[in-house]
Amino acid sequence: MEIPKIHESEYRFCLIMWEHEPVTTVELVKLCREQLGWKRTTTYTVIKRLGERGVLKNENGEITSLVSKDEAQAWEIGELVEKKFEGSLPAFIAAFTRHRDMSDGELDEIQRMIDRIRKGGI
Repeated sequence: MEIPKIHESEYRFCLIMWEHEPVTTVELVKLCREQLGWKRTTTYTVIKRLGERGVLKNENGEITSLVSKDEAQAWEIGELVEKKFEGSLPAFIAAFTRHRDMSDGELDEIQRMIDRIRKGGI
């Protein structure tokens, strides 16, 4: 399933939605004003656009997501790997880690992920 494109400002909106859903449009307007500095009309425009693209559902003023945060992030990373690294996950990881110090805890966590994948888990 292809995830609809979520632009950067829309993604910031989605972070608020995901944290508070199900959430009313009135509450989203308030949260977006406080956290993003948006006007009411901007929030309603984003709700309408994301609804039309199938990212969220607005049912009687209650907003729920149709695309989860994990799905959106996975799709964006997949797109990045395809576009910038010719689809090579090892090249992406090498570029990501080349200029970043990683703690022993982070390395252990990554190793556990690799071990789970090798065993057929997720």
